[in-house]
Order: sequence, then C-alpha cells, then structure tokens
Amino acid sequence: MARRAPDRHASDDRVLPVTRVVAAAIIPFLLLAFAVLYFWPSDTGRLFAWPIKPPLTAMVLASVYLGGAYFFLRAARASSWHTIKAGFPPVATFAGLLGIATLVHWDKFSHSHVAFWLWAALYFTTPFLVAGVWLANRRFEDRAVHGDVVVTQPVARTVGAIGVLAVVTGLFLFVFPQAAIAIWPWTLTPLTARVMGAIFMLGLAAVGAFTERRWSAFRLMVQVEVFMLALILVAAVRAAGDLDPTNALTWLFGAGFAGTLIGSIVLYVRMEQRMSEDRSLARG
Repeated sequence: MARRAPDRHASDDRVLPVTRVVAAAIIPFLLLAFAVLYFWPSDTGRLFAWPIKPPLTAMVLASVYLGGAYFFLRAARASSWHTIKAGFPPVATFAGLLGIATLVHWDKFSHSHVAFWLWAALYFTTPFLVAGVWLANRRFEDRAVHGDVVVTQPVARTVGAIGVLAVVTGLFLFVFPQAAIAIWPWTLTPLTARVMGAIFMLGLAAVGAFTERRWSAFRLMVQVEVFMLALILVAAVRAAGDLDPTNALTWLFGAGFAGTLIGSIVLYVRMEQRMSEDRSLARG
C-alpha cells in the first residue's frame, strides 16, 4: 500500500492569499464608517445606516472600526499566520452579532439609505468570510516557539481574565439589553446595547492569552487594543456631556479603560525591550 507523501507546506505558518484578499476587501468599509461616525457623530441619521444617539456610541463604534482597519491592513501584509490569528475569531463573533442585531431591530434602520445596504452586505457576509479564512489558514500554523519571547504566565492570566470580563459584559449587553440600559453610564437603546455587546465581545482576543503566550502572537493584538482604547477615551472627552457623572459605572469604566491602556503600553514597551535584548544577545 502506497504511503501518503508528507505535506511540505504543513505548519509553515504562511498566510493564504484568500486571507489577504478578505482582509484587504474589508478595510475600505471600516475606514468609511470610521470617518462618518468619528467626525460627524451627531449626523448619523443623514450619513449612516441608522440614527445613532447619543454621539458617544457612534464614536465608540468608530474607534473599533479604525482599530479593525489597522488589524486587517497588518493581516493583509503579514508573513506569519500565528501573528494575526488571534484577531479572526473575535471579528467573526463581532460581525455575526451585529448581523443578528440587524435582523432583530430591522425596523430601526434607514432602509432607503445606501449606508444601510453597505452595512447589511458587510454583516451578512463578513462573519462567514472571516470564520472561513480562519478555518482554512489555521491548519498551516507553526505552533513552535522558535526562541520567541514569551509573556510571563501571571501577565498572560491577567490579560485572559480581562478578556473574560469583557466577554461576560458583552453577553450581558447583548442578551439582556433592557437590564443594561438601566445601569449603563450613557443612554442606550436595545439596538445600541446589542452593538455595545458586540464590541465588548472583541475581548475574545484577550481570552486567547490563556493558551498562547508568544509575544509575536500578542504583539498586534496589543497594538490594536491601544489604538482602540485611546480613540475611545478621546471620544469620552469629546462627548463628556453624554456621560452620567452620578453613575458609578462612568468612573469605573473611565478608570478601567485608562488603566488597561496604560498597562498595555507598559507591557508593549517591556516586551519590545526584551525582544531587542534577545536579538542583541543572539547576534553577539
């Protein structure tokens, strides 16, 4: 009986052409949505798929879009699958939940606006495309460390725990929107509560820290997180009037987001220093 020849491409960590194409195709949609929502958050009734109120919600969503555009730009240009793999399941989940929210709240959208049909096209296809390329590409992942700098276990567990907290918050917002509306630090509707829930579900990327400690796999996710959190905090300052100062969650979220941003920057700088030191030792 003939033996099957080994696949010389298995575990070579390549990024498939289809992965690059899907990533590149998504970028223009995200950049357009970011521009509309971040710079004209009070004019979404005229410019977007549905009227979003208050402006803070629009700017939070915009922050996520620009972070997503950066992720997909890097994914389209990546040479190693393991450096981008962590972003695909959270994006597929985010897009899938927004597709569900669109169907549940169909009557809230501006069906005569081209922005709605762009929104619908994106969220009725992206979950399947992103999940599909993740499934196709993951079989080529190289799981060996190869001398990579590794995040310490306590740090990885902390990152993972933050991810779990984000996911739990996202599920609460999406499954129990009315309960979330009652306690949230700015005004939500059932639709925007579910949109916020989908955003928090991006914390799935951090949950992966429980099983993946290579800095090369962390690096891009930390960059995206810093990018998003910085934009969200700027949005909170711009739309400070939308926040309820008497609500304890206003200050808890502010401190939590700022603390996570600072902690992520410190982690990034330290890990980059360690990586630079290791390279210098290897050359020496």
